[in-house]
Amino acid sequence: MKVFKALTIAGSDSGGGAGIQADVKTFQELGVYGMTAITAITAQNTTGVQGVYPVSVEGIAKQIDSIGTDLTPDAVKTGMLFNSEIIKVVAKKITQYQWSNLVIDPVMIAKGGSPLLQAEAIEALKDYLLPIATVITPNIPEAEVISGIKITNLSERKEAAKLIYNLGAKNVMIKGGHEETDQMIDLLYDGNRFFQFESKRIATKNTHGTGCTFSAAITAELAKGKNIVDSISVAKHFIQAAIEDDLRIGTGHGPTNHWAYNKRGALCK
Repeated sequence: MKVFKALTIAGSDSGGGAGIQADVKTFQELGVYGMTAITAITAQNTTGVQGVYPVSVEGIAKQIDSIGTDLTPDAVKTGMLFNSEIIKVVAKKITQYQWSNLVIDPVMIAKGGSPLLQAEAIEALKDYLLPIATVITPNIPEAEVISGIKITNLSERKEAAKLIYNLGAKNVMIKGGHEETDQMIDLLYDGNRFFQFESKRIATKNTHGTGCTFSAAITAELAKGKNIVDSISVAKHFIQAAIEDDLRIGTGHGPTNHWAYNKRGALCK
């Protein structure tokens, strides 16, 4: 039996709802062996981020080398990269090991508003990571920063997707969670066609880690050999279940439920 493997290069969330903790939980639930290279340690909980402590560039490179020389991943995801130096070394190592199926979650701002990507790092993201990306998964505010245009409707989101695609990513997935509508639309552009993935908006404040979890689910499915459209379809069902069956823990923006997808599947058997 082949063991599919996925690597997340991202920050650590001490509260367990986002970052590498969310990624590894998602990989496990989807039957993929998860590995990590930690880029920063954050002190955070459901109320916000209390501190950010970046790992040295050397430490990040060594972690990636440890994976690259022994445990070749079938897919790679990047999350919180924090600054341009980290972005450059991550892109260099991914290129060095010729890894494919790269999913970029351009983590910029935490749920509570704390910056998780320095302003100077935006250009490095565009220059070094986008040209080697299989897919990038920004939310609307992140897509505005990367594309340079304001997004107020679906038409403008399509224009932003084209602009981001022209920076080198093979696929652009702009999430619709920030739109104030009952029906949420996530938009995928592959350079030729647009695909829309619709889901019902859930009235809950417990959405911490949704972006990390969604992109991790895409990564897991790509690692198993699925195409981008099918991978996103599974990821949509995974995150929808995680939001609908939230855990209701903490006093702020609580985490989603990473075991809800498989629990729901078990109940249907």
